[in-house]
Formats: sequence, C-alpha cells, structure tokens
Amino acid sequence: MRISTVKVPFASATHAEIARRVLQVDAELQPNFVKKSLATEGDQLIASFSTLTIRLARLTLNAFLDNLDLVTRTLGEFADEAESIIAKP
Repeated sequence: MRISTVKVPFASATHAEIARRVLQVDAELQPNFVKKSLATEGDQLIASFSTLTIRLARLTLNAFLDNLDLVTRTLGEFADEAESIIAKP
C-alpha cells in the first residue's frame, strides 16, 4: 500500500474548509484500490491517499491536483461570495 499526503495552504481556515467540502464530493473511480481522506488543520487542507501501486498514486494525485487547481482559481474569483454562503446557517 502506498500512502501519499499533500498539505495545501489557503488564505484562511474558511477557504480550506470550502475546498475540503467541494473536493470531498468526488468519489474515487476505483474505490477498491484508492482510499482518500481529506481534513483541515487551520488554514491547511490535508489530503491523504492510499493506493495499491505507484502508478495509481500518480494518477490519483494528478486528478486531485487538477481539481484543486480549479477550486483555488474559483475561490480566488468568488471567495467573498463563498464565505458568505458558508457562514449562513
């Protein structure tokens, strides 16, 4: 089993939580071979992946980083609106 962990800093704890919630929705395409765990620690998003092979680790991390890029660009554009939506009960 290969375990990879990525720590991504955000501008705030709220942004890290928004990213976690958005990225958590996506299920793994091969759940029997890839396990994903997302958490936040302060302003950091922590993503851990357990895979059976190095190749799966590379593919999984590449897909995650592509999605993360989209989330961070979207937060950069709409951060104020996203924070106000998250803050509502």
